[in-house]
Amino acid sequence: QVAKIATQSWLQNVLICFIIVLKKKGVTIMSISEKIYALRTKSGVTQEVFAEKLAVSRQSVQKWESGVSLPTIDKLITMATIFNVSMDYLCDRADSAVSDGRTDKEYVPDYGKMHSWESYAKSLEIEYRQLVDEGKDVDNLKDVFSAVEKMPSSKRKDEIADLLFKIVDSLPIKGDYGYVEPNDYSAIKTLSDGCLPNEIPAESDGEILLDKVKGGWYGRICGCYLGKPVECIKMPDLKKVLTRTGNYPLHRYIDLEDIEKIDLSDVSFPIKPRSYPKNFNKMPSDDDTNYMLIAYEVLKRYGRDFTSSDVAEVWLSTQTKYAYCTAERVAYINLINGYVPPESGEYKNAYREWIGAQIRSDFYGYINPGDPETAAEMAYRDARVSHVKNGVYGSMWVAAMIAEAYVTDDVKRIILTGLSQIPSTSRLHKSISDIIENYEKGVSAESCIADIRTRWNEESSYDWCHTISNAEIVTAALLYGNKDYGKSICMAVGACFDTDCNGATVGSVLGTAIGYNAIPSYWKDRVNDTLESTLAGYGSVSIGDMAEKTLGFIKKN
Repeated sequence: QVAKIATQSWLQNVLICFIIVLKKKGVTIMSISEKIYALRTKSGVTQEVFAEKLAVSRQSVQKWESGVSLPTIDKLITMATIFNVSMDYLCDRADSAVSDGRTDKEYVPDYGKMHSWESYAKSLEIEYRQLVDEGKDVDNLKDVFSAVEKMPSSKRKDEIADLLFKIVDSLPIKGDYGYVEPNDYSAIKTLSDGCLPNEIPAESDGEILLDKVKGGWYGRICGCYLGKPVECIKMPDLKKVLTRTGNYPLHRYIDLEDIEKIDLSDVSFPIKPRSYPKNFNKMPSDDDTNYMLIAYEVLKRYGRDFTSSDVAEVWLSTQTKYAYCTAERVAYINLINGYVPPESGEYKNAYREWIGAQIRSDFYGYINPGDPETAAEMAYRDARVSHVKNGVYGSMWVAAMIAEAYVTDDVKRIILTGLSQIPSTSRLHKSISDIIENYEKGVSAESCIADIRTRWNEESSYDWCHTISNAEIVTAALLYGNKDYGKSICMAVGACFDTDCNGATVGSVLGTAIGYNAIPSYWKDRVNDTLESTLAGYGSVSIGDMAEKTLGFIKKN
């Protein structure tokens, strides 16, 4: 009710100001009260009858006609309909009461058809969870968020959601919040541990570098391919499918030929159209792999000194909005509407700490061998288009890990190097550190994954797609995979949550560390050196060619 009243008062004030401006400009106009009286009397309607039609008291009509008060916007709209006049006429912007059938029409979108990624009002439940996790003081707003979330899609719901955004955006962090999570790069660096001592210099041999970067490209693509058929599946269904196809625990690709032979009557996940046969013969387009090409295009156009706005320009010029999801879709719409980075990622973006930025930073690691700090800084520039805080840190962490993977295959060191580039005071840093600590204590892989799945609920889209939950799975898969490529990506995918993203990230880090030649042919042969994309100007590309082109952006000493 407060939001409703505030909104109406705001609209009334705008209306009054508009009238004052016109009068000051010397425009001769009849007042709203005079027009209401003239229209009512001309139609032969009494104040009592008129009040009944508008569901107000007769005294309200008297006050309107005497100029003591103004009707609300919704009452003006009803009057315009009753008297068949335009809103322009009623609001003193026209002398003629004749309506052309268009100027009095209220143009509103079909709110019901808006995707939740494009409607802040449809993301309020997620927004509230995000605000709580960020430490915002919103305890007293829980019922408000819940009530507005349940409202049917409408202009009114959007107006109230906008008002809520303005309120919560300016709220402080709780005094007892246990984390410090800045967005400013210099503040991030101040709160980070800094790189570990560099024990081994980056390799300069061209053949070795190519093996590493090609390992990263193939590692990412094959890991993504493993998880792609079961993206969004939940554990009960995944276990049924894998057990019935003789693939549990997961240890090989999931093929359509296997799926077609089993009983799926009790499996709710639509796995048949999501699976690919053995002879698909290439890697289908996927947002995880599209981002590798987008980053390549950014460097190709703007060089190593690219800006966040340059990244945004490539987004807008190479793909439609339908290629982007969650935080990226919000940012894409914001960019079109004129919000530039970092505002594009902050404005009404309930998904601002989800996994999107974490899955698109690999290329910045590929082009900075042995230089995790520069890799993380580049990832930061990219991530700020669509994300904040831990959403950004996840991107920096992955890029730094890949840069470090050029100089060591010590998985723990690689992970710690990634952590050295993000605030030690952040939720992401603590979560990953806890996984490492449990690993060193001897906690089993099964117990580790079970703990992650207990703390994060795969039935919640927020938990399922958040940066931190998936970063924990990536960390566990890298540690417990023991540098075995197949075992590592299978563990990442077998844990569920964002299967293709986690398989891709684990595969990318490990593929860079061990090199292309060490990745078993079983995993590589499936894609036949071909990657499809939805990027304008790319279509199908050779993975090997893209790896060689990547080398061209490595800074020469």
